[in-house]
Amino acid sequence: MSSLPNTSDSAVFSAPVVPGSGPGSPGALPQGNSAKPVPTLPGKIMIVDDEIANVLVVKKYLERAGYRNFETTTDSSAAFRILESSMPDVLLLDINMPNVDGIQILERVRQDPRFKHLPVLILTANTDERIKLVCLELGATDFLLKPVDPMDLTPRVRNSLQSKSFQDRLQHHAAELELKVEQRTRELEASRREVIYCLARAAEMRDNDTGNHVIRVGRFAGIIAGGMGLPDWFVRDIEMAAQLHDVGKIAIPDGILLKPGKLEPEEFEVIQNHVKFGHQIIQPHTGSDARRMRSHVELGADMLSNGSALMRLAASIAQTHHERFDGTGYPLGLAGNDIPLEGRITAVADVFDALSAERPYKKAMPREKCFAILEEGRGTHFDPEVLDAFFECTKEIVRVQLDYMDHCEPAPPKPLEETPSQED
Repeated sequence: MSSLPNTSDSAVFSAPVVPGSGPGSPGALPQGNSAKPVPTLPGKIMIVDDEIANVLVVKKYLERAGYRNFETTTDSSAAFRILESSMPDVLLLDINMPNVDGIQILERVRQDPRFKHLPVLILTANTDERIKLVCLELGATDFLLKPVDPMDLTPRVRNSLQSKSFQDRLQHHAAELELKVEQRTRELEASRREVIYCLARAAEMRDNDTGNHVIRVGRFAGIIAGGMGLPDWFVRDIEMAAQLHDVGKIAIPDGILLKPGKLEPEEFEVIQNHVKFGHQIIQPHTGSDARRMRSHVELGADMLSNGSALMRLAASIAQTHHERFDGTGYPLGLAGNDIPLEGRITAVADVFDALSAERPYKKAMPREKCFAILEEGRGTHFDPEVLDAFFECTKEIVRVQLDYMDHCEPAPPKPLEETPSQED
């Protein structure tokens, strides 16, 4: 950098290049056969200095302390590339170097998240306080003045390596915890989905032998939501939540849910919005029983109203999937966009499955007739935008039908006056 004083770091080192050649020299290797071997210490050390003499001196001191893993270079322009490939545990960095100086290297190192915790020890003969301040602000770990004192160098490098080792353990531990959390989250998600399906199937199997209706309705709802370009999380959640659309049936006594008996005309008005499209055959009930049967949407909503976002979505579906776009549905008489989107989507999915699925008491309607009935309900029973998304995804809808087809045993024939009806 142009602001650096013109001080040569190499000038402070004098011959011989490798100190300690004599028995009395500081830091000299022990003489004779009685010397104990120095244990090898862990840690990779990178030394960057444009003077080879300086590199050799520092390396020799650290080798005497037991360090054996080194990466060195006198080419400052290649220093960062070598740093990336070797990934050292500590960097000893000269400041005054041609082409790329140490401050530029330090700045680049601290800008890279991979080297956030890499200790950088500055080796310099420069005593300018401004340079020291710049290095500290850029994230230098420590300073070592040349000529390097081995009694100063070794403990500082050791402390830096210990700090790096501690940071590495923390990061490794954090990564392990993250993996465990992800695994546990997946397990919880799988368990939640299993519980939702079991609850949905328990409700459906009270008047449907297979329980595949709830799976199909969930898949249909997810396909429609995807066709509308809704977020992936919403598509996933509505596929699960829509399976609980009739969960309130659990709260309906068997004596009401399965009770035979034909509805009188005034009683039948409660559910006439479904039969006029010919998409359902209604289970016979008395007038009061029909009102209680109709309340399953509210019971289902109450059961699911507390808890996770997925369960709140399911509660909304349970309460609103019998609302109609023209406001003539139940239980709240909502109209248009006042009906939650999840309710509008599930209404199409539920009605289509009721029309197209075989049940013990009815045959499946031909697909084209089902489509015609849905189209007839455009703007009255169904949200036109939801219906458009449904028709754009008919290939996927048909594939779900084939994958989850019901195989029902026909119910014993009954007298004409007792022909059963069923509300889905």
